[in-house]
Amino acid sequence: MYKIAVVPGDGTGPEVVAEGLKVLAAAAAKFNFKYETKHYEFGGNRYLATGKIIDDQDIAELRNYDAIYLGAVGHPDVAPGILEKGLLLKLRFDLDQYINLRPVKLYPGVDCPLKNKGPEDIDFIVVRENTEDMYVGTGGNMKKGTPDEVAIQTSINTRKGVERCIRYAFELTRKRNKKKQLTLCAKTNVLTYAHDLWWRTFNEVGEEYPDIKRDYAHVDATCMWMVKNPEFFDVIVTTNMFGDIITDLGAMIQGGMGIAAGGNINPEGLSMFEPIGGSAPKYTGKNVINPLAAICAAGMMLDTLGEEAAADAIEQAVMYVTANKLKSLSAGKMGYSTSEVGDLVVEALGA
Repeated sequence: MYKIAVVPGDGTGPEVVAEGLKVLAAAAAKFNFKYETKHYEFGGNRYLATGKIIDDQDIAELRNYDAIYLGAVGHPDVAPGILEKGLLLKLRFDLDQYINLRPVKLYPGVDCPLKNKGPEDIDFIVVRENTEDMYVGTGGNMKKGTPDEVAIQTSINTRKGVERCIRYAFELTRKRNKKKQLTLCAKTNVLTYAHDLWWRTFNEVGEEYPDIKRDYAHVDATCMWMVKNPEFFDVIVTTNMFGDIITDLGAMIQGGMGIAAGGNINPEGLSMFEPIGGSAPKYTGKNVINPLAAICAAGMMLDTLGEEAAADAIEQAVMYVTANKLKSLSAGKMGYSTSEVGDLVVEALGA
């Protein structure tokens, strides 16, 4: 019996989560596993009504679950940064979700903005360190609002944090068993302190994985190759900041935010899964948003929980729908409503 905390969140989050839960129920019926859910109203509406986002007591309660399924964070009436730091980053940091896992995979039938590139060319995974770097928030302002203002934000990188991320990436590359190539994305020629730590750790840990080919690319070159030759990549491991950037580029080459799912992973503890497209407030309540990213996030959640057959079946069902049913992945242009797309995936799942 899996216990899943559901956080629908803001904007279109509740709509896409509903479809993910619909598919989850169908998968449970087909693959004979059981789960229970409890919904938590963390997000913009709670903050506007009470001034609270999420506190230590909430975190303590969440620790009793096997996974967190998140919809979206972001409310038009809440200043940028408040919910992101107060909810997303607090969960990642307090629950030590030190891996951000982002598959970049072009599904059949999905339009790719890259000329002459198809599903056989775009299939890699980005492993992003998720609890260090500039996201720690170390720094501050002096003489704010004056011509002499100074703003400092420090990139924090620890040997422990870097090594556990890199080791996870090597293990994933081995388990994935495709090209068996791991690329470190950094900026060793300029960030000569922090990224020297990444470089040395990458090579030291890599000696324990002689079956994995080690590769390196500066972050600017990584962006270039993701556009020019995405087929070159298998698994990419990178810092928190660089990972934040290149995964959005990855989302675009795999067809857009409507198909991109991600996991915030604590391999030894509680992980959280979400579509990465945001709350899309202009589409709220219209039943036109694409729920496939949220459905794929539910599949990632099952894979992490050990229900690999169910996770694979969900992905295959999504691939059938993209190849045979949808006109587009864009909101309002799919040819089906949000709830109808969920129904199509359930039908393809054959539950």
